Amino acid sequence: MNTILQKKNIILNCQSKAKEDVIKEIGKIFYDDGYTTEKYTQAMLDKEKVFNTAIGNAVAIPHGIEEGKCEVKKSGLVIMAFPQGTDWGGETVKLVIGIAGVGDEHIDILSNIAVTCSDEDEVDEILKSSVDQIYDTFANIEAE
Repeated sequence: MNTILQKKNIILNCQSKAKEDVIKEIGKIFYDDGYTTEKYTQAMLDKEKVFNTAIGNAVAIPHGIEEGKCEVKKSGLVIMAFPQGTDWGGETVKLVIGIAGVGDEHIDILSNIAVTCSDEDEVDEILKSSVDQIYDTFANIEAE
């Protein structure tokens, strides 16, 4: 079983909400599923205060600050799709991929996600996809 992504952590048709609320929801999922401690949510919020994690092509990749690494128990992803878009620090995003990475694994995970989402047409296809299709797209994203 793939441990970095679970199908139940792919949430489609999300309604627009404040960036902070999206991050809190992702943090709760990470905590509830044993990926992180409760404190990791604050590490993600702190990261957004100093660096907007929108990466273009309507994608954001919230993750914790360096000091928050110790709050990650195992690497994981939470994927939320906002078909109508949601405001992310002045940029509209439609795909939010929360990342929890153990140690330096988050760098490989970020890199692999950036490659997958570097094509706007690919992101559009992801947004039209089912949970199973999205899972297949991201299931092989692992730390290398």
